[in-house]
Amino acid sequence: MIVLIGFMGAGKTTVGHLLAEKLGLPFVDADLVIESRTGRSIREIFATDGEPAFRTLEHEITAELLRGQDVVLALGGGGVEHPATQRCLVGSHVVYLQVSYEEAMLRISHDEYRPMLRNPNLPSIFQRRLSSYQAAATQIVTTGGRRPEAISLDIIERLV
Repeated sequence: MIVLIGFMGAGKTTVGHLLAEKLGLPFVDADLVIESRTGRSIREIFATDGEPAFRTLEHEITAELLRGQDVVLALGGGGVEHPATQRCLVGSHVVYLQVSYEEAMLRISHDEYRPMLRNPNLPSIFQRRLSSYQAAATQIVTTGGRRPEAISLDIIERLV
């Protein structure tokens, strides 16, 4: 099990697809599983149920996925903050895709499907999450200014 964590815009989905292809593993995006199972978008869940309800659902689905078959799993940017999710990650190869706040915003600032982009406290949320990412990671890979292909090869080299 390889789990990709990091702030939105770090490249979890893009790198995850490449990594899964190279390793011959399925790629799973936790956010897409949540949407598929609920029949609602992440944005709808945030708007209707609120972030705390979303985080509980996110943890439940993430815990289930972590108990499943080996995959390359991309977690949502805030998934690693849940204490029970942190415990579930123990024993997995957790790759923190590290990106600066500025670069993350350049990559995703026009994405209307990211409800967290509307949060006025986004810079402080970014700062708060850094310690959770670092604590959960078994590997830290900087993504800033790097091509996804190079990042995926870097991860594979470090797996050996």
